[in-house]
Amino acid sequence: MSFWEYVGSYHEKLLFDLYQHAGAVFPCMVVATVLGVLIGVVTYRREWAAGLATTTTTTTLLAIPSLAMIGLLIPVTGLGVAPTVIALTLYGLLPVVRNAIVGLRGVDPALVDAAKGIGMSRLPRLLRVELPLAWPPILTGIRVSTRMLMGIAAIAAYASGPGLGNEIFRGIASLGSANALNQVLAGTLGIVALALLFDAAYVLIGRLTIPRGIRG
Repeated sequence: MSFWEYVGSYHEKLLFDLYQHAGAVFPCMVVATVLGVLIGVVTYRREWAAGLATTTTTTTLLAIPSLAMIGLLIPVTGLGVAPTVIALTLYGLLPVVRNAIVGLRGVDPALVDAAKGIGMSRLPRLLRVELPLAWPPILTGIRVSTRMLMGIAAIAAYASGPGLGNEIFRGIASLGSANALNQVLAGTLGIVALALLFDAAYVLIGRLTIPRGIRG
């Protein structure tokens, strides 16, 4: 059976796995974005706090292989969705935290002073001036995180997690059989296609939310 014949025969299952893969990555990315921006807001003004935030996410989390992270979570959360969600959320933090700190630090102090001068308090100044100006690098961090999580989510199949990783793992487990390569290829290409779709959506969001002057 050729690859395209395999896709035609199993397209319903592949589409379901694609849907589950997106359904695992998207909510984790939302949570990672919210947490990452909050961490950035709390830490960006202090050098030691910003360094601690980025070093913790970089050294402590990214130094742990994704397979090992999921394996460590299984005894605590069991198999299935829970270890997948926790691992993806943790791995998604770094680019968002780092870019939120960079973006907030990159806001022109003159604009912040002008906002202070017209009587804006800390919270309105943050929400109406600093975060909107920091949004382009934050969005870039979200895009990087999403691409990374698309690949990591495939490893979740090790813990009976949802998504296209199951297709890849089935193919690897049956190497030498007629459809083993088709399974691995279908899962891999599905993840790549999904990552491209998400990235295109982020480009559209950027065009809708970032003023042309800031976009350059």
